[in-house]
Amino acid sequence: MNRTPQEWIRLSLRTPGIFIFGLVLAPCGWILNLTATVAPNWRTLHGIPDIPPTDFIQQGIWEICRSTTANTRQDCSLQDTTYFGNQLITIAQGLMVASLIVTIIGLAVAIPGVRCWTDRPNWIVAGLGGVLIFLSGVMIIIPIAWYTHILKSISSVSPTTDVRVGYCIILGYIGGIFEILAGFVMFIGICRCCGGRNRGETRINEVTGVRFGNLKQPVRRVEVPSLDRSRSVVSSVPYSKDSMDDDVSFPRAKSPPVRTINTSYGGRPYDADL
Repeated sequence: MNRTPQEWIRLSLRTPGIFIFGLVLAPCGWILNLTATVAPNWRTLHGIPDIPPTDFIQQGIWEICRSTTANTRQDCSLQDTTYFGNQLITIAQGLMVASLIVTIIGLAVAIPGVRCWTDRPNWIVAGLGGVLIFLSGVMIIIPIAWYTHILKSISSVSPTTDVRVGYCIILGYIGGIFEILAGFVMFIGICRCCGGRNRGETRINEVTGVRFGNLKQPVRRVEVPSLDRSRSVVSSVPYSKDSMDDDVSFPRAKSPPVRTINTSYGGRPYDADL
C-alpha cells in the first residue's frame, strides 16, 4: 500500500489524552452543577428582625429554608413570592435545568466518538459532543455570575443587611469551569494541530525516519579475501618448525656458523678469544 507524505498514523490504540481529560471533568462538573441546582443555599440572610439571632434563612432557586446554628434541623416550608418573582430566579431555573440536560446529551454524543478500540476515533462526533458540553458550562456560568453580581439587591420579604454568598454559588462556578474546559479540549480534536500531538498522531516519515522523494541507497558491502594460510587437510597436527621452513617460497638467510674456542692452545687466552 503506497503512503503519501501527508498521511498520519497513531502510535497506539490508547484513548487520546484530550478525550480522557474531557470525560473526567464533564461528569464531575455535572455533579457539582446538580448540587448547585437543587440545594437551597444560593445566599444566606442573617440578622433578620423578629427571629432569634441563631437563626438564618437560606435561599435557593427552588425553595427557601430556615436553619439554626443550634442544630441541623431545617424548615423548608417558607414561601416568598417576592423573591421568586425576580426575573433572575426564573431565568436561573431554566438555564440550570437546561445545562444539566445538555451535558448528558453531550456525553452521549461524545462517548461513541471516543472509542479506543479503533485506529482512528471519530473526531467529528467527539468534537460535537465537546461543543455541547462547552455550551452547558456557559449556561451554568451565566446565572451564577448574574446572581453574584446582584446578590444584595435581590428583593425579598425578609429585609436584612447581612447577606452572604451560599455554597451553591461556589459549586456552580467550579462545575461550570470544569465543563467549559472539558468541552474545549474535546473540541480541539476536530482540527489537527501542534504537529498532531493533540490527537496522539505523527507523520509516517517521522516514524520511519525516511524522507519521501530522497531515499538513501543501501550501503554496498565489499568482501575482502582472507590472508590466513589454511592448514593441511591431511592431518590436524600443526606444522613443525622444519616443515614451516621448507614451505617458504623465498630463500631464507643462512645462519652464521658457530664459533668454537680452540682448547689446544696452551697459552693464556686473551679477552678477544673469549
